Amino acid sequence: MPEWALSSRLHRQHPASYVDDHSEVGRMGRLAIQALYCEVALSPKPGLVTPESNGSHPDMNFATFLRSLQALRAYFPEITRLGARLAPFEALRQAGQAAESQMLQATGGVNTHRGAIFNLGWLCAAAGVLLRQNLACTAQALCATVNTRWGAAILDTAACAGNSHGALVYRRYGQGGARHEAAAGFPTVRQLGLPVYRRVKACTGSPELGAMQCLFALMARLDDTNLLWRAGPQGLHFAKTQAREFLAAGGVFSQDWPARAQRIQQAFVARGLSPGGSADLLGVTLFLDAL
Repeated sequence: MPEWALSSRLHRQHPASYVDDHSEVGRMGRLAIQALYCEVALSPKPGLVTPESNGSHPDMNFATFLRSLQALRAYFPEITRLGARLAPFEALRQAGQAAESQMLQATGGVNTHRGAIFNLGWLCAAAGVLLRQNLACTAQALCATVNTRWGAAILDTAACAGNSHGALVYRRYGQGGARHEAAAGFPTVRQLGLPVYRRVKACTGSPELGAMQCLFALMARLDDTNLLWRAGPQGLHFAKTQAREFLAAGGVFSQDWPARAQRIQQAFVARGLSPGGSADLLGVTLFLDAL
């Protein structure tokens, strides 16, 4: 299993740009980066980048993700501050777009964290709103704030998303993807991701096992638009079936789970499948749990 905790790894690599902010705003930024690091460090993940594998992504590897995370270190505190200032929706959107540009510059044009910029960006902005009001930044409160404060506007942007992959999948298959999940206050994370992660972590004492079980639970349930884009309904059905079979056989509570997960990884790579939407919601789960 690769190193789990973020610790000071990115700081050692790029100490000059380390975000040294011990306020609650800085804490939100650190928790966001740590959640994303823990998601990419988890292994073996079917079709996804890990420290040992590119998964189904010939254009990126683990080092690409580290560069991307370094480029995003200032974004999450920034959008938390914007939330605390009650900045208008468009200002928050522009902050996310600027973060995307920084990510693409750091990765040579490779999309490593667009979903994370979107999901954790809104959650950090919600944290800013709650901090301004001296309210607790619980998972439930953050999700409810995203839903009530920006949900309708997020759906409006989904309707105007043009020819993005998510928009094309929505028109073709009727699946809303990340925008609809965020606008609704992340119901899949609240109702599935967090309960599974916390239950397994409590039973095993291992956040890695909790995250792995959570990922497969999300894959088994989510109509992942990344899978639909790459392989259509047949690819989505295959991925869901593999995840459900993994869970039915005991999931991470089975002694041979690493070998079974590795076989699923190989099957996904052979088919070019990558459950990026599930990975994004795992990152959301880890962030919300860390609060």
